[in-house]
Amino acid sequence: MSFIRNRIIGFTLAGAVALGSVGTGSAAMETAKKKEDKKVKNVIMMVMDGTSSTATTLARWYKGEPLALDQIVTGGVRTFSAESAITDSAPAGTAMATGRKSNSSYVGVLPSVVNSPGADPVSKEDHFRPVANVLEGAKQTGRATGLIATSEIQHATPAAYSGHHMNRNNFEVLGEQQVYQNMDVVLGGGKESLLPGTNEKSRKDHEDLVKVIKDKKYDFVETKRDLNQSKSKKIWGAFSQRDLAYDMDRGTTNPEQPTLADMTKKSIQTLSKDKDGFFLFVEGSKPDWAAHQNDPIGIISDVLAFDDAVKEALEYAKKDKNTMVIAVADHGNSGISIGNSNTTKGYDQTPVSAYIDPLKKAKMTLEGATGKLKDDLSNIEESAQLYGLDHLTASEKEQLKDVKDKKAAASVFSKLLANRANLGFTTGGHTGEDVFLYSYGPKKPQGLLDNTDIAKTMAKAMGFHLDKLTSELFMDAEKAFQKAGARVTIDKKDPANPVLVAARKNIKAEMPVNKNIIKIKGKDYELDSVIVESDGTFYVPKEAVRLFKKYAR
Repeated sequence: MSFIRNRIIGFTLAGAVALGSVGTGSAAMETAKKKEDKKVKNVIMMVMDGTSSTATTLARWYKGEPLALDQIVTGGVRTFSAESAITDSAPAGTAMATGRKSNSSYVGVLPSVVNSPGADPVSKEDHFRPVANVLEGAKQTGRATGLIATSEIQHATPAAYSGHHMNRNNFEVLGEQQVYQNMDVVLGGGKESLLPGTNEKSRKDHEDLVKVIKDKKYDFVETKRDLNQSKSKKIWGAFSQRDLAYDMDRGTTNPEQPTLADMTKKSIQTLSKDKDGFFLFVEGSKPDWAAHQNDPIGIISDVLAFDDAVKEALEYAKKDKNTMVIAVADHGNSGISIGNSNTTKGYDQTPVSAYIDPLKKAKMTLEGATGKLKDDLSNIEESAQLYGLDHLTASEKEQLKDVKDKKAAASVFSKLLANRANLGFTTGGHTGEDVFLYSYGPKKPQGLLDNTDIAKTMAKAMGFHLDKLTSELFMDAEKAFQKAGARVTIDKKDPANPVLVAARKNIKAEMPVNKNIIKIKGKDYELDSVIVESDGTFYVPKEAVRLFKKYAR
């Protein structure tokens, strides 16, 4: 009864206040609405690739204290793709960057196959269509933008925030688009894919993108020292030919490389100088790589490195008070479990030390330890010891004797350590479970969300609509220029660098694919988006058509 009475009194008092202050109430509502409509100034989006919830649990036990992530758990994220319960990194990144589901290997483009329950259908004419991402939206609002990864910067997840192509492995296309996206800070690996050459991932179109980067007035840095000393507003860091070292191995193998936390801190310092705010994407890429190898040491190493980067982001956000921070895994990987067949009986009495102590003996990750192997494998026991496999049993020694190459050694090492640490792995591939959502700051996402909701939340907070942005940045070139009275052709004199040509009477506009350039009457103009070719169709920003109309009069 007292509860009901209090509720009635509460409603009565509220009604009296409302009736007694009609004018001020209206003003208060208007103020509240303005506050609600206020845009978030900065957004920091952070992804730990391929990290199951068990991996963060294991990293916490290993560290022996709470993670920075623990203080900002706000929900969960569903990770399925348009075609599968288990997603590839490319469609997972695309979903969180563009708000649209996609297919395996597709980066920043719509799917051609949709069969997952809950995934939005896509008309046939829109298959492979590029869709705008939140980094491109942030640029349109005047914000500074940054991109960080511990893999090659051209890899699937960072590419999903900065490029558009149906093949995630085409670093040649994705890398060029990234250079011409005019981001302010780009830090990670992948230098090999910026340069022409004969290496596996060298550019075959003979374009020297490092020269382009320098011509664009970036401070091009290659070491932690040079990064820290840079005073430039535009920084491009290429700290490895391919991926960066695992955090645990760095001191031994690549001490000149910055940590993920170093790169995050420097990026925030640089981008936050922009009065309009900034958008920063950060990926801890290699928990996923370690999980594919069933390497618990590599997983722990780079989950903790990612957590250090989250700490940097949170420190800034707490001081700034107008920065949204989101951290999430894009999908699970390996089916890692704390507990295996060893603990089928007695799991309820097995102490934490039974899982963690064997892991603590490792001095290097699987990549680091096997990297020390001689070609003839004569030092295999020494390498095993670096991985924590000391005092080998007769059975363990026998398994090592059967090893024929370094790849086989890695497989045996991981199995032996998992057995010692009572850990289980069900697969060497991705897994389809929901992942934790971590978020902080104004308008942060929370609850159980679809991965596409992450992008939509960021876009709304920054004040733009992704679908509208797509219609402005990616118009079908042939249709758009036909309306302007022009005929479209493709110049393929250089097959590796096709050029879109729009012509009307004696006026011609040339637009190199994967660049943000339009050439009219011999003069180059910068566009607000790159020219994209996808499945044979070319897409241009509305600005390209506007400039053509302007100078074709």
